[in-house]
Amino acid sequence: MSTPAELRYSKEHEWVKVEGSNARIGITHFAQAELGDIVFVELPQVGDELKKDQPFGSVESVKTVSELYAPISGKVVEVNSELEDSPEFVNESPYEQAWMVVIEAPSETDINDLMTADQYKEMTNE
Repeated sequence: MSTPAELRYSKEHEWVKVEGSNARIGITHFAQAELGDIVFVELPQVGDELKKDQPFGSVESVKTVSELYAPISGKVVEVNSELEDSPEFVNESPYEQAWMVVIEAPSETDINDLMTADQYKEMTNE
């Protein structure tokens, strides 16, 4: 299972990629595998404020609907609108095509509170 080393991870199975003064967020390969085939993705709007550990959207699979939890706080500056028409990207490419939102100015403390790839692998292997 893919767990890119350059990303940080939450206990709720979201990943975060710091990109300068922004952070890109999506769900992990582990999460999409557990959910099964994704058929619908609901995301916030540009300008919305995400609060760490609070729901910010949902993914619907053939099995269930799961909430997405913000791994960090910040203002949404970009939303991956391609997921509206192509929710299967979450299964096919969770780290590239299926990023969900970009937020601005993530807190360094929020980022440091997230797990490294090794810590996340350890958690998901338990």
